[in-house]
Amino acid sequence: MTTFDYTIPSDKPFDEVVARIVQKTAEKGFRVLHTHDVAATLAEKGFTRDPLKIVEICNAKYASQALDKDIKISLMLPCPISVYVQGGRTYISTMLPTVLVKFFPEAGIEGLASEVEKVVLAIIEEAQ
Repeated sequence: MTTFDYTIPSDKPFDEVVARIVQKTAEKGFRVLHTHDVAATLAEKGFTRDPLKIVEICNAKYASQALDKDIKISLMLPCPISVYVQGGRTYISTMLPTVLVKFFPEAGIEGLASEVEKVVLAIIEEAQ
């Protein structure tokens, strides 16, 4: 079975990891489209939890190429990177872009997904 996600722990504090994800995203030629503060949104509704932010990243060239292959790939865009605290430890997690190949086998995105995955994993590794 193929692994769906890539998740690693970090010894850095939560807010520092989020800031580093943003910084490394820009350094790698991607852009942060939005950062969802999931914990804050849930707290507004009375549900408390440990910190959790989802950082949506995108590279216009790669996104355009993927959408040209199959418009339904838009259902999986932009690339989310989750930063969360669990058991007192900070983690960074993302869905592996190569998993999209299984959802869109006729799109011919194997090479593109591999390229994007290398960059996304480098962002995470360097932010760790």
